Amino acid sequence: MSEMSFEQMLDESFKTIRNGEVVEGTVIDVKPDEIILNIGYKSDGIITRNEYTNEPNVDLTTVVSVGDTMESKVLKVNDGEGQVMLTYKRLAAEKGNKKLEEAFNNQEVLTAKVVQVLEGGLSVVIDEARIFIPASLVSDTYEKDLGKYKDQEIEFVITEFNPRRRRIIGDRKQLLLAKKEELQKALFERISVGDVLEGTVKNITDFGAFIDLGGADGLLHISEMSWGRVENPKKVFKVGDVVKVFIKDINERKIALSMKFEDENPWKDAAEKYAVGNIVTGVVARMTDFGAFVELAPGVDALLHVSQISREHVEKPADVLNIGQEIEAKIVDFNEEEKKISLSIKVLLNEAEDAQEEEENVEE
Repeated sequence: MSEMSFEQMLDESFKTIRNGEVVEGTVIDVKPDEIILNIGYKSDGIITRNEYTNEPNVDLTTVVSVGDTMESKVLKVNDGEGQVMLTYKRLAAEKGNKKLEEAFNNQEVLTAKVVQVLEGGLSVVIDEARIFIPASLVSDTYEKDLGKYKDQEIEFVITEFNPRRRRIIGDRKQLLLAKKEELQKALFERISVGDVLEGTVKNITDFGAFIDLGGADGLLHISEMSWGRVENPKKVFKVGDVVKVFIKDINERKIALSMKFEDENPWKDAAEKYAVGNIVTGVVARMTDFGAFVELAPGVDALLHVSQISREHVEKPADVLNIGQEIEAKIVDFNEEEKKISLSIKVLLNEAEDAQEEEENVEE
């Protein structure tokens, strides 16, 4: 039996490794773009930046230290220069895929950071395994700009798992819908007509505003925004405003809201305040050919008929009055049931003339 050479005995003292084998090693040197491992083999193992992570331009000295122990997978036993080429990210991806497969089978909710915003959706990574979330599954509403999700941590479930075709699909939308359904159910269980709530303006249209009540949206119609006249809801509210409203009606899943609180009703003391014979001051709000509507208070308009504007003949109110003009008039008719008030400037003028004539007669 021939004696082994020193070199042969040295080779025998090291373990043997194969391509694809998982090995454990100790970091003996770190450079910005590569990690050197002692893996108990006659040659050291090398992990390049590209085989450590998918993230570009990572300085490896900031993530790994000399003395760290780490697992990796053998890519090549000999890279041509006598070194062993290793990969960390592929081994991590395999472990990540196994974790994702379990999550897919169990419909487990996962959390991960968005690493990339793509044209058609978002890309997230769990243990170097990539998951694609299509734009249609990112939210329960249309998202014009997905850029706001960059670097955010989001929750999702795996709805398709096919690593061979590199097709792992995540879904965030169904979690949001389930949460919304849960909140909606809880909201409808605790609210009733007449309840006063705080909500946030979510959307504004020409006919009203949709208010988020924390589980469901309610419609605040333009006619319910104020006791006064509202011409354009967008001039009164903006998205994000917090408002106090009360529930006027609930019809299945539809909620009608109002801000016309009864204690603020301008008609509450109207019979006394606007009794026939009272002299009032108001502002011309709008005009027609037959008369001018004068706002006495927000929500209280009175008609000044064209025949009651002056002692002289007036063809059209616009000939002598202007929108926004303040006028003084006398109340000549009051109908609380129909919420109608009639005014007259002419009566005031006649009374003033009569008083002056009487005063002149007394002096004579």
